[in-house]
Amino acid sequence: MEGSSQSCTAFFFFLDLFIAHNISENCNIFWSGTVSTFLLTLGLFKHNCVINDQIKHDSVRIVKQVKPFSNDREFNEKFSYADNRIKTSKYNIFTFLPINLFEQFQRVANAYFLVLLILQLIPEISSLSWFTTIVPLVLVLAITAIKDATDDFFRHKSDQQVNTRQSQVLIRGKLENEKWMNVRVGDIIKLENNQFVAADLLLLSSSEPYGLCYIETVICEPPNNKLDRFIGTLYWRDNKYPLDNEKMLLRGCVLRNTEWCFGLVIFAGLQTKLMQNCGRTTFKRTSIDKLMNTLVLWIFAFLICMGIILAVGNTIWEVKVGRNFWAYLLWDELLSNAVLSGFLTFWSYIIILNTVVPISLYVSVEVLRLGHSYFINWDRRMYYSKKDTPAEARTTTLNEELGQVEFIFSDKTGTLTQNIMVFNKCSINGNTYGDVYDEFGHKKTPCVDFSFNPLRDQKFRFHDSSLVEAIKLEEPLVQEFFRLLALCHTVMPEERSEGELLYQAQSPDEGALVTAARNFGYVFRARTPETITLYEMGQPVTYQLLAILDFNNVRKRMSVVVRNPKGQIKLYSKGADTIIFDRLDPSNEELMYTTSEHLNEFAGEGLRTLALACKDLDEDMFKEWMKKLLSASSILENREEHLGALYEEIEQGMMLLGATAIEDKLQEGVPETIACLTLANIKIWVLTGDKLETAMNIGYSCNMLRDDMNKVFIISALLIISKSHILGISSEKCSNGESGKAQLYNSDSVFEETIIAEYALVINGHSLAHALEADLEKLLLDIACLCKTVICCRVTPLQKAQVVDLVKRHKRAVTLAIGDGANDVSMIKTAHIGVGISGQEGMQAVLASDYSFAQFRFLQRLLLVHGRWSYHRMCNFLCYFFYKNFAFTLVHFWFGFFCGFSAQTVYDQWFITLFNIVYTSLPVLAMGIFDQDVNEQYSLRYPNLYKPGQTNLLFNKRKFFICTLQGICTSSLLFFIPYGAFLSSVRDDGSNISDQQAFAVTIATSLVIVVSVQIGLDTNYWTAVNHFFIWGSLAMYFAIMFAMTSDGLFSIFPNQFPFIGTARNSLSQKSVWLVILLTTVVCIMPMVVYRFLRTDLRPTLSDKVRLMQQATRRQGPQEQNLKRVRRTSSRRSAYAFAHQQGYGELITSGKNMRVANSAQSVPSLDMKENGSGCTESATL
Repeated sequence: MEGSSQSCTAFFFFLDLFIAHNISENCNIFWSGTVSTFLLTLGLFKHNCVINDQIKHDSVRIVKQVKPFSNDREFNEKFSYADNRIKTSKYNIFTFLPINLFEQFQRVANAYFLVLLILQLIPEISSLSWFTTIVPLVLVLAITAIKDATDDFFRHKSDQQVNTRQSQVLIRGKLENEKWMNVRVGDIIKLENNQFVAADLLLLSSSEPYGLCYIETVICEPPNNKLDRFIGTLYWRDNKYPLDNEKMLLRGCVLRNTEWCFGLVIFAGLQTKLMQNCGRTTFKRTSIDKLMNTLVLWIFAFLICMGIILAVGNTIWEVKVGRNFWAYLLWDELLSNAVLSGFLTFWSYIIILNTVVPISLYVSVEVLRLGHSYFINWDRRMYYSKKDTPAEARTTTLNEELGQVEFIFSDKTGTLTQNIMVFNKCSINGNTYGDVYDEFGHKKTPCVDFSFNPLRDQKFRFHDSSLVEAIKLEEPLVQEFFRLLALCHTVMPEERSEGELLYQAQSPDEGALVTAARNFGYVFRARTPETITLYEMGQPVTYQLLAILDFNNVRKRMSVVVRNPKGQIKLYSKGADTIIFDRLDPSNEELMYTTSEHLNEFAGEGLRTLALACKDLDEDMFKEWMKKLLSASSILENREEHLGALYEEIEQGMMLLGATAIEDKLQEGVPETIACLTLANIKIWVLTGDKLETAMNIGYSCNMLRDDMNKVFIISALLIISKSHILGISSEKCSNGESGKAQLYNSDSVFEETIIAEYALVINGHSLAHALEADLEKLLLDIACLCKTVICCRVTPLQKAQVVDLVKRHKRAVTLAIGDGANDVSMIKTAHIGVGISGQEGMQAVLASDYSFAQFRFLQRLLLVHGRWSYHRMCNFLCYFFYKNFAFTLVHFWFGFFCGFSAQTVYDQWFITLFNIVYTSLPVLAMGIFDQDVNEQYSLRYPNLYKPGQTNLLFNKRKFFICTLQGICTSSLLFFIPYGAFLSSVRDDGSNISDQQAFAVTIATSLVIVVSVQIGLDTNYWTAVNHFFIWGSLAMYFAIMFAMTSDGLFSIFPNQFPFIGTARNSLSQKSVWLVILLTTVVCIMPMVVYRFLRTDLRPTLSDKVRLMQQATRRQGPQEQNLKRVRRTSSRRSAYAFAHQQGYGELITSGKNMRVANSAQSVPSLDMKENGSGCTESATL
């Protein structure tokens, strides 16, 4: 950093970004800015920065021009620049009530009951008091408002957390702490290591001696494509400097490995690229929600039909019977019209029968979902103690849909795997070294003691001490093996203190190999553009780096040419075994066969393998080759082809050293989880940005791919021939006997596509892009659904979302997407259900998800236990709810035929008001929250129990009709049995018992008892809460009824409680209790008989498992001794590294090197979440 006080002359240049396919989950971007005299002159000058930021809004192109002056708030405040405050909350204390009520009345049911309330205020048509509607309506509105207010409170809290973060801002020539919300456009901000970027900044300088910045970010597809677009111009001392996205630090990043940097605020707050791209998360609704809306419309139509029938009946009755009484009634002339009377009666019955449309249904459903969400949050078996991470239900609207999933779309790295590579085994000169297991999966060999090596990695583990002995015996080939691992790579070392080494590797594979060499005594210590320094068994050795023959997807190998201290020129190469074997000297034939057998063994265990070879080069030959290389490097056309030919030339006749085997450690329980979910008839598709070979390796490790499959179709062709390849697979499948399944292509259910043969489909991103075209996407989907396993590799985040959307559009199936990185966000948002893994890649996926936890294996419990229970509970709740309401309401319909269609009610008004909110609300909520058909152990042991949810078996239109029919029949029995019994009944003293109020008390009591017994029959899992709510509701009914007909209330409110002594007089008669008992038995016995016969003659799987559970209630779950899963396969992996082309040239150019002996770390940006619930990401 220069120290003069002269005016700053800033200029920007940037290094080419080497990113393969723009899909890596972690990639390094090298960003360059000049070091100037900026520091000492901060605050002493102004510069005008004109930015033309072109933003697309749909089809309209708007060009904005921003002209901030640096470090001049007074000037910049003249313009309407946005402040840096963000706001994701919906309400404030003044707007909450009007906005929330407006939103709630957009729901049809609430608006419907508001209209009913208005109708009840019209005396001519209302036979019910207004409070019968307003009490439940206000209760529903209040509960929903409390829930919305609570959600918004947490949004306010999250906003406040972000807005009050501290930044160092240059004010009046010195750095002062400011809250983020107070940062303004034009401010100069100093960022330090591990700090969040407060706003969109123009990078001015950094702590790196060469002004270099490492940007470590995750490339992701945002909801739109503007994050990677920025056009501007910097005006400074009459000079213009172009600005683009490579010179911007976007809000939401975190500075990593950087002591400090300075930036100029260009966009703040809601105008930042991030906030402009956050958008609104699509509101997700479950299939049951959609069905309920349809059913409510059907119920409303049914209500209209009943109203019309009763209105017509009233008109006919008035003409034939009622006119005889007109002379005795002091009615107005208008009311003496029979047609008008029928019209008014229609509205009266709409009011009376309004309870058939359940106002409390929606709020009851929300209460159930909230309870189910808490069960997920409280589940200790989904808590990951190593990271102190519990499971979290981030939404309360999708719980029952967890029990209906048919397709799971999963990321690989960090989701199925730990993204931690472990050097597991190796083969050197025909000898294998590494883990040896017994029949129970326990390691036979102890962990190697590396204490002889002071520079060892303390976390490294290896279980074969014979390899260390070979090193100590100085076996030449073993030494060359680890020397190759220490030299042939693009890793950057970082030594913060003596002996404390940190390797920055572009892929965890390379880091694992270099770490292995380090522990075996070949420590990679330092590098420059021309040299590599190793510590070989404690002795420093410097190699001259002559050339790096970089990796690409065609070569599938990487080589380096070095000169050792003895002056010998050596070529070291590592790559896919098939590629390396083709370039070996013929004298290696026997060793090649031996090593090939070892590779088969390694690959059979799902390990990622590489072959290693070396070659001595002649000095003169190498000089001649270098001339050709320099010449080819300057060619503009077909440069890659010329370089590839030269690489091929020098990489011939190599000598085989051996092979490595790296384990990309699966997360605990992944194979078992996938196997269990597959048994539940859930299709799992893996969508990953990794190479085809890597993805297939993991597929075999997870047992998604197996050698006994009929065929594994691999589509990795170029775009031009992708169509023919897909069509070829379709023809081949048909020729293999699948032609008879052609009708399955037109089916909407995945279950109708089941085939006996097992196929797997593996397709790369290039081919997938072509296959997703309109004329091929349906064929691709049909083929994929006929395969047992589908793996899409080298796919972009956008393609992930497109695959999910393809299934959503063409299949009536619930989809679930699970991932851990920002590149999974679009997939997570597109699927019906999004699950985020809180792993190694930040919290972007978690913030965009509906559910989150720390390990993939928890998905099994989320779906098969919580999801299945939620679906079972919700379906039972809905069936009972509709049954109960029809049984309660339609009694008025039958009574209408016996009261002259006069819109008189059977029950008193207080019973109508309290029935749904007091007498029957708690028992059904208890059942909906706590019920279990089978316990969690049996839910996991029998995955087939999950299938009814996938076919909507427990609640559908047919089930709805059955429930409503049962309710209609129950209502008729509730009315006609007491009616028939009271026709000729008398009291004990011989007086008439059949007054209208005694009749109402009898029907009301029968109804409450019948629905209570029915919910007892529907309950499979009894808790103390169920008992308390059911018996408590019955007790509450009798207590309230006797209280409302008591002398005390009558004396206080004679107009509201006029029926004094009705309950006491009616229920003191034995005949009334006999009628109630008869009504209850007749209503309940048909259902009891039906369920007994169904369970005995045609039991479901749930019935069988429940009986088994009851038989073994006192016996705990059987313990299973699970052995280590070891796969046998004849298949070997190809080049396993998630390697990217271009790093070799970058290293030899020296542009990513720091000054010698510099203790300053390399700056980088790491994508993180913000605290406001938005996914904060950047594409640079």
